[in-house]
Amino acid sequence: MSILDVRDLQTHFFTDAGVVKAVDGVSFSLSAGEVLGLVGESGSGKSVTGFSILRLVDAPGRVVGGQINFKGQDLAKLSDREMRALRGNRIAMIFQDPMMTLNPVLRIETQMVEAVRAHDRVSHKAARDRAISALAKVGIPSPTERLAAYPHQFSGGMRQRVAIAIALLNGPDLIVADEPTTALDVTIQSQILAEVQQLARETGTALIWITHDLAVVAGLADNISVMYAGRIVESGPTDAVLTAPAHPYTQGLLGSIPGHGRRGERLTQIPGMAPNMARLPDGCAFAPRCARVSDTCRSSAPEITTFDGRRSLRCFHPLVPMTSSA
Repeated sequence: MSILDVRDLQTHFFTDAGVVKAVDGVSFSLSAGEVLGLVGESGSGKSVTGFSILRLVDAPGRVVGGQINFKGQDLAKLSDREMRALRGNRIAMIFQDPMMTLNPVLRIETQMVEAVRAHDRVSHKAARDRAISALAKVGIPSPTERLAAYPHQFSGGMRQRVAIAIALLNGPDLIVADEPTTALDVTIQSQILAEVQQLARETGTALIWITHDLAVVAGLADNISVMYAGRIVESGPTDAVLTAPAHPYTQGLLGSIPGHGRRGERLTQIPGMAPNMARLPDGCAFAPRCARVSDTCRSSAPEITTFDGRRSLRCFHPLVPMTSSA
């Protein structure tokens, strides 16, 4: 069953320099228990997509078009009060910095119990028991004792585990994770990724994992959507996209991963820089950085094309043969 169905989502920022189309016609769907990796460079629009889903985009930005259908409800049409009832309850978010979730002057118990009782009329003891269970699920040792601690008494990895536990407290149907392991060392990152994947499978929670690192989602996500300049340029099953990338940008991201090439080879890099979103070039936004660019790319923006059943691409000169599908 589809938990989330995003159709032609558009989020614009109205600045003195012009209108920045941070999210420009993004579409994807997510089923129960599915993990979607939303990948791209900084400034590609992936984090704004996540914030748009939860209606957390601040001025001068706002969602100007499209649908965000969550279990049959269009979130774009809900009132602020209705959205507050969903956030932290049916939809949760894990931020890159756990201190955006945690209050430094309150004990972990206070914060977790309040998060439960804000959406569920249960006793303090029942809420506390749920908090202990959530901490145990994410691998916090001695969870009962750690409830009495303050955030500063945890390491960075443990704080992020607490943030994940808070997201799980009310058994949400959807979690949006915005690069939650970027600042952690690789050992802790690997542990958290494994635990999150297991939790998604056990609870049936759908998960959007936002990251700039394709290596992170390689063993985590069921499907990948690659974003560039506010648009999804390639999407499909993780194994298919990583094994045979169809878009030059996806290939560039893969080539920049240490260890992806042969031993002794220099890392490849994508030439140039991400475009100024307030002054995008005509045609394909990736054209100025693409080795396969043609005059068509410079004058026309490619439309999304579906091929091989479950894959989609936005490119005039794909890297793999395409068999179009309806």
